[in-house]
Amino acid sequence: MAKPTPRPLDPEALPTLAVQVVKADRFPHLATIDGDQPRVRPVSPVRTDGFTVYVANLRSYHKTGEIEANPNVELCYLDDAHNQVRITGTAEILTDGALLLEIWRKNPLLRHYLGTSDNPDLIVYRIVPRQVRYMQEWALEYYEVPFIS
Repeated sequence: MAKPTPRPLDPEALPTLAVQVVKADRFPHLATIDGDQPRVRPVSPVRTDGFTVYVANLRSYHKTGEIEANPNVELCYLDDAHNQVRITGTAEILTDGALLLEIWRKNPLLRHYLGTSDNPDLIVYRIVPRQVRYMQEWALEYYEVPFIS
């Protein structure tokens, strides 16, 4: 049986293709490090600006300690056609009060479960990208996606 052949890829289209995958996956997987053990879990970003991704979290969650100890993380997005985007970056706690309030107002689940935007249990991480890679299904090769952070 012959292997599937990936479609030809225009390098100029990489940013657009990558953004489409990010928009298509509502629950990307976040990888963190727990000591010497990788940990992966689905997350639901509360905001995405290009390839900068915001993820809400509670202080009591295990990933809070993992990110505090090692803020290097990776998000993996997958669309229905199995195209993949990996965003490698650093998770930092969002301290911009105006942006936090904007995120709060646009997310009814945050409001429902946490009551107020100044709830001390709430942390919103901004994942600042260092590298963005795109892989087309069957290509088995990552392409570097140019981006502006």
